[in-house]
Amino acid sequence: MSTTCIEIFIACTKAVRHGELIRRVSKSDKEFHFQNWFGKRLDNLGLKFDAPERNTYPDFRLVQVAEGYETKGLGYPGREANYDCNSQVPSGEHNGRTIFYVFGRYPADPDSDDYPVLDLVVCHGDFLNAHHNYKHKNESFTAFGSYGDIMIRDRKMYVAPTPFGLTEGTARHSTLILPVGFNSDKRLKKVGDLVRIEADKLVAGYTFNMATNKLTPSFMPNPTAGKEHTFVAFRLIDSDGPSVSMSTRSINHHELDD
Repeated sequence: MSTTCIEIFIACTKAVRHGELIRRVSKSDKEFHFQNWFGKRLDNLGLKFDAPERNTYPDFRLVQVAEGYETKGLGYPGREANYDCNSQVPSGEHNGRTIFYVFGRYPADPDSDDYPVLDLVVCHGDFLNAHHNYKHKNESFTAFGSYGDIMIRDRKMYVAPTPFGLTEGTARHSTLILPVGFNSDKRLKKVGDLVRIEADKLVAGYTFNMATNKLTPSFMPNPTAGKEHTFVAFRLIDSDGPSVSMSTRSINHHELDD
């Protein structure tokens, strides 16, 4: 399967090696600094894309290829095992586009507005969630309060594990994670096989008790329970570092709420 993500990954890796710094416009810029750094890599490659805007998904939607790239900058040290998905569940496909995620770690407390990308993972969205049929939608109703005229809006937020939380061997390196079947490239070398296994149950819904403030999920059997999704981890051919494997640390679901 052909893709632009290999060229993009190589460009990002070389930028990290060459010390291409993130430039923070101000200390209040908590979202766009890494996104802007990634956008410059696309510009340098001559790739045309729709400009990122607030509340759009993914961040970068390529024009000439049906691919999209969602970026997530992570301060280090800090929260790195999971991230907020901002009302859009991760997936490898959205609106006819193949979706890739770009995770970059940078110093959490830099002493200037210019600082490096410490490490990087570009991964296919299916590595985070292989289901494509869920459609995110917020609902609301008006009946709350003593006069029955207050609206309650069900605004779903998602917290998903990052590749840094799911794997071992990705810290301090630049890694590309793709499903088996993508075209190989002589500039890359394989550094690991990764398998994710579908859960026995799927969330069918949830209820929230206004009196007890208790959230209760309901489940249904997963028709593809136990299905294995196999991925391959790559680095540049001249890279060193450890192999990449799935983490043996189980995800603590209470940790996802941090």
